[in-house]
Amino acid sequence: MRQNSPQPHIVVVGSANIDLTTFTDQFPRPGETIFGDRFQLGFGGKGANQAVAARLCGGRVSMVARVGDDLFGPATIRNFTDRGVDAGHVSITPGVSSGVAPIFVDSAGQNRIFVVKGANDRLTPADVDAAADLLRSADCIVLQLEIPVETVYYTLRFARRHGIRSILNPAPGQPLDLAEIANADYVIPNETEAEALSGRPVRNLDEARACSRRLHERGLRGVITTLGANGALWGDVHVPPHRVQPVDTTGAGDAFIGSFAVSLAGGCGEAEAIARANVYAALSTLAPGTQMSFVGIERWEAAWGGK
Repeated sequence: MRQNSPQPHIVVVGSANIDLTTFTDQFPRPGETIFGDRFQLGFGGKGANQAVAARLCGGRVSMVARVGDDLFGPATIRNFTDRGVDAGHVSITPGVSSGVAPIFVDSAGQNRIFVVKGANDRLTPADVDAAADLLRSADCIVLQLEIPVETVYYTLRFARRHGIRSILNPAPGQPLDLAEIANADYVIPNETEAEALSGRPVRNLDEARACSRRLHERGLRGVITTLGANGALWGDVHVPPHRVQPVDTTGAGDAFIGSFAVSLAGGCGEAEAIARANVYAALSTLAPGTQMSFVGIERWEAAWGGK
């Protein structure tokens, strides 16, 4: 495994979307039209969100992704560059739309999300091969499931073969080949995604522990289940949350992944990296949106210092 670095290099192989977020007190019934409270357009996608979070947390970050040849594609690349994320391996795909994510947020801060993958679905193992030199330089490779699962498996095998630490966020939740994702050093689902992986309900801490044990028995090594307002579970160890009053939980899981990757690759042990990620994820819920809600390293460290 690669030595820890004071400014770890995180490479995210994943999705880039445009978030179309509507805030509303209620959701329409079939055939009904209602007025929303307000609307925001922002840059998102689980991969891009995790890359931006990692950069804000002090990592050196590169992105491997595809965008469309619509008006959103060049803007997405420019957003990466403006935020200090290396976009040298973000390709524009002719004849395909960029990925979009209509998001609906209620007055309690809970969200419902549709994802149209667009160009994200064209990210192939050939793109991974084209970025091989970049990937070999990584301290940690981060993946999600808004790109083809074959590309995810291929990248995990690449990381295992080259001794590079890898993190898989199996989101959106779906059944996966556990033998393939066992190549990941860390698999980090939320409760719903853990249920999809294990086939077991995850409605409380005891069920989450049973799910984690089952996944470990089936070959997965580092299983970290994020539990929203209840913190996170690392194997059987519960890591308490950082308590806040959320405004919008959209993107909190991505904030957790990006900050965890930086902390871990920067030398923290798992328990501390998870606790720090709980703080960063909680801070992200204090403002609306995804990337626009992520805080910088100074605010993160100040909140962590109070733990």
